[in-house]
Amino acid sequence: QVQLVESGGGLVQPGGSLRLACAARLSIFSIYTMGWYRQAPGKQRELVAAITSSGSTDYADSVKGRFTISRDNAKNTVYLQMNSLKPEDTAVYYCNARLVGTSFDGWGQGTQVTVSS
Repeated sequence: QVQLVESGGGLVQPGGSLRLACAARLSIFSIYTMGWYRQAPGKQRELVAAITSSGSTDYADSVKGRFTISRDNAKNTVYLQMNSLKPEDTAVYYCNARLVGTSFDGWGQGTQVTVSS
């Protein structure tokens, strides 16, 4: 059974930084594409950033240059470093794991990020 546990959310002022972490209970973590999604109130869930098994990354245009996704395969953990946070970044952030070529699609429970003065 897949288990993804996010941490690191909280309240931060505009311009501040947070680092989210997602600890994954997955066999052979390194082969999964890991992603961070977010969902703001009244909006659809959207992709924020993703990192493949080979380390290739992809970002939503709204976070390019501010957010960085990374992974530590030895720790079965994926991170999202968020800098220069804006109020519009406020959302619940979810960790996602996918395995290319399969229907596997795992989700964490989410962590709240609130950017407000």
